Amino acid sequence: MNIFKGRGKRIKEKDASLVFQFVFFGLVGVWLVSFIPFHLPFLLSTTWQLDDFQAHFISTYGLVTLLISLALTAGCAYLYYRYRYDKIKQVIHRQKLAKMILENGWYETKQITQEGFFKDIPSNKTKEKISHFPKMYYRYEKGLLYIQVEITLGKYQEPLLNLDTKLESGLYCELVSKELHDSYVEYALFHDMIANRISIDEVVAQNGSLKLMKSLYWEYDKLPHMLIAGGTGGGKSYFILTLIEALLKTDAKLYILDPKNADLADLATVMPDVYYKKEDMITCINDFYESMMARSEEMKQMPNYKTGENYAYLGLSPHFLVFDEYVAFMEMLASKENTAVLTKLKQIVMLGRQAGFFLILACQRPDAKYLGDGIRDQFNFRVALGRMSELGYGMVFGSDVQKQFFLKQIKGRGYVDNGDNVISEFYTPLVPKGHDFLQTIETLAKAR
Repeated sequence: MNIFKGRGKRIKEKDASLVFQFVFFGLVGVWLVSFIPFHLPFLLSTTWQLDDFQAHFISTYGLVTLLISLALTAGCAYLYYRYRYDKIKQVIHRQKLAKMILENGWYETKQITQEGFFKDIPSNKTKEKISHFPKMYYRYEKGLLYIQVEITLGKYQEPLLNLDTKLESGLYCELVSKELHDSYVEYALFHDMIANRISIDEVVAQNGSLKLMKSLYWEYDKLPHMLIAGGTGGGKSYFILTLIEALLKTDAKLYILDPKNADLADLATVMPDVYYKKEDMITCINDFYESMMARSEEMKQMPNYKTGENYAYLGLSPHFLVFDEYVAFMEMLASKENTAVLTKLKQIVMLGRQAGFFLILACQRPDAKYLGDGIRDQFNFRVALGRMSELGYGMVFGSDVQKQFFLKQIKGRGYVDNGDNVISEFYTPLVPKGHDFLQTIETLAKAR
């Protein structure tokens, strides 16, 4: 059985010149279709005369028809480029994939003897011919590129199993998944990530999942706790406010901590459980922890309790502790206070999922000093927004990350790992100009 049947276009060695073939034969075909009708009677004639040929081609009429056909060809080319640009990009991608295999030498060759001019005289000339070209298939579907490569245990297995970086930088796409199947590996990449961005009105939380892009969700019931990192101007505050606004539309209970008494602290005028003073924040963390432990005990006493099921199965609401400028807060604390807070937070990230207690923690850079003892590894959803150093990205996603990070001057842009260890480009939901978070959150808080 052919496991690659229906999996897309096969990449072949001749595809290394695919763009030229596509453009040349496409333009020539359009030109012929537009030029020939002007001269069809002459071309169908069985008695060609030199005078007729000159009248049709070497004349003012011939020049005018040539110019008209060239104009029609240029117009068709423009319309195709304008409305079928995705098709052109697919041709470019296929050519790049063929060139990648050829230029890296991931194929096998054999020497064949060339025939001489006289077939009965032996020839000593040989030439190299490709005897084996890796089976690679390309498919474009709903904004995603699917590239499948056969794995044959050959000498090129390792590079073909680790094409992540080459594909992302070479095709200017973002890897969203990589799956190893029986005898082949499949890479899925976003062709146009920014087109996947949504507006704040589309951010919806339901069934333990929060929609953040068209095809990106934070499934907090399965992959709890979010870590947000980003410097000034990266869109971190707007993103946190977007999360708060979306969660207020559900039955979730929120606790907000802002040690710098900045944007989030302003929410204290429109909703409860917003703290910015050190003592109040420590009390809130302790109360959040105690509530989590109390619920864990209460769940076991409920008549419909079932081993392995979580808070949602029992009809309980989730609780979120939204903690901005976490590192700044930890630097305010004395040594004993610091240790006590870290201990409580560690328990929350380790035990919170089952009871429905989740942590959204934001900082400029997640320093290991304040996220030690494996706490950072428990944040399954991680976002890095705005400009960050390689060290900063390493702190968010792990020091051994192989991802190549690029800076684009777009507010709210960054990178995300949604729990599958694949880092991809991320755009926070768009906030329309004039959107008043304070007023909207006040309305939502009053309606609860």
